[in-house]
Amino acid sequence: MVNVKSFSSLYYRDFRLFWFGQLISLSGTWMQSIAQGWLVYSLTKSPFYLGMVAAAGSLPILLFTLAGGIVADRFRKRNLLLITQALSIIPALLLGILTDIHLIAVWQVALLAALLGTVNAFDIPARQSFFVELVGKSNLTNAIALNSAAFHGARMVGPVIAGITIAFMGLPVCFYLNALSFFAVIVALSKIKVRGERIKSSNGIMRDFVEGIQFIKSRSEIYRIIILIAVFSLIGMPFITFLPVFAVEVLRAGPTGFGFLVGATGGGALTAALFLAFRGDVEKKNRFMSLSALCFSFSLFAFSISEVFYLSIAALIFIGLGLVSFFATANSFIQLSVPDNLRGRAMSVYTFVFLGTAPIGNSLIGLLADSIGTTNTVGISAIICMVASALFFFKYLKNR
Repeated sequence: MVNVKSFSSLYYRDFRLFWFGQLISLSGTWMQSIAQGWLVYSLTKSPFYLGMVAAAGSLPILLFTLAGGIVADRFRKRNLLLITQALSIIPALLLGILTDIHLIAVWQVALLAALLGTVNAFDIPARQSFFVELVGKSNLTNAIALNSAAFHGARMVGPVIAGITIAFMGLPVCFYLNALSFFAVIVALSKIKVRGERIKSSNGIMRDFVEGIQFIKSRSEIYRIIILIAVFSLIGMPFITFLPVFAVEVLRAGPTGFGFLVGATGGGALTAALFLAFRGDVEKKNRFMSLSALCFSFSLFAFSISEVFYLSIAALIFIGLGLVSFFATANSFIQLSVPDNLRGRAMSVYTFVFLGTAPIGNSLIGLLADSIGTTNTVGISAIICMVASALFFFKYLKNR
C-alpha cells in the first residue's frame, strides 16, 4: 500500500484552490436542493411530484453522462469545467427570479432541474477524472476523500442554512445565493496552472464508448461494485427526495427540522470523508466497502421505522457514514484500476449508475410512496439494499 500522509492533497496549490472553490459552491448547491424540494412540496403536497422533479434533474445524466465521459477524455478538463460552472448559474438564477415574482410552477422547476442535470452530465466525469491530474495517483484516494469531505461538509451546513433562510428570508434567497456561489469555482479554475490532459488519438466516438464499457465488464471486481452502486441509486438513495414528507408528516419538524434531517446525513458523510482523508488510503478496500454498504442499509431501515426526531437524526448520521465510506472507496478503487486514457469514461459509467439511474428510482419510489405510503416504501427499499449488501459481502468472503 502507498504510504500517503493525512490531507496530503491540500499541499498541492492547484488542488487547494479547486477544493476551497468547490466548498463554497457546493454549500450553495445544497441550499438550492433543499429550497427546491421545499418549493415543490409547498406547491403540490405530493411525494409523487417530489420524485418527478428529482427524476427530471437526474434524467439528463442518464442520457448524456456517457457522452460526457468521452468529452472529458478528448478535451482539456479544466476548460470543460469553466464552461459547465458558468452554465450552472443560469438555472439557479431563473429559479430565484420566477419564485420571487410568484410565477413559479412545478413544470418550470422540473425544466430548470433538467437543464442543470444536462450541465452536470458533462461536469461530473470531467471533475472526477481531473483529480489525478491535480495530485497524481499516489494521492488520488486522499483527494477523493477530501472532495467528499467538501461535498458532505456543504451537505451538512448548506441545508441548515437553507432551513433558516427559508424560514426568515424566503425561498428565492437560497437560489440567488447558489447562483453567486458558482463564481468561487470559476475564479479558482482560472488560477489553476494545470490545464488537463486529453487523448491525442481517437478511434471515433462509438468505439471510444465501447472501449470503456468493455474494459469495465472485463474486470469482475469493478463490475460487482457498479452493480451495487446501481442498486443503491435505484432503490436506496431516493429516500433523500422524500425527507420533506418525513419532516412534515412523520416527525412534524417543519422547514428547520427538514434542514437538520438533511444536515444529519451530511454530518455522518463528513465524518466518513474526514476519516478517509486522515487515513490517506484503505488497504482492504473490498472489505471496507462491504461493511460500509451494510451500515448504510441497516441504518436506512432504522430510519424508515423511526417516529422520534432524534432517533431519526441518529439513523441519518449512520446512513451518511455508510454511504460516503462506500462511494469514496469505490470511486478510488475504480480510478486506480483503469488506465489513464480510460479514466474519463470509467468515471462517466460510475456517474451513470450513481446519478443517472436516479430518475428511474425516484419515479418508481414516488409512485410506490403514493400507493402504500412513504415510510413503508423506504422500509422496503432498505430491505432490498440489505440483501444486495449481504450478497456483496458474501462474495468478498468467498473471494478472500
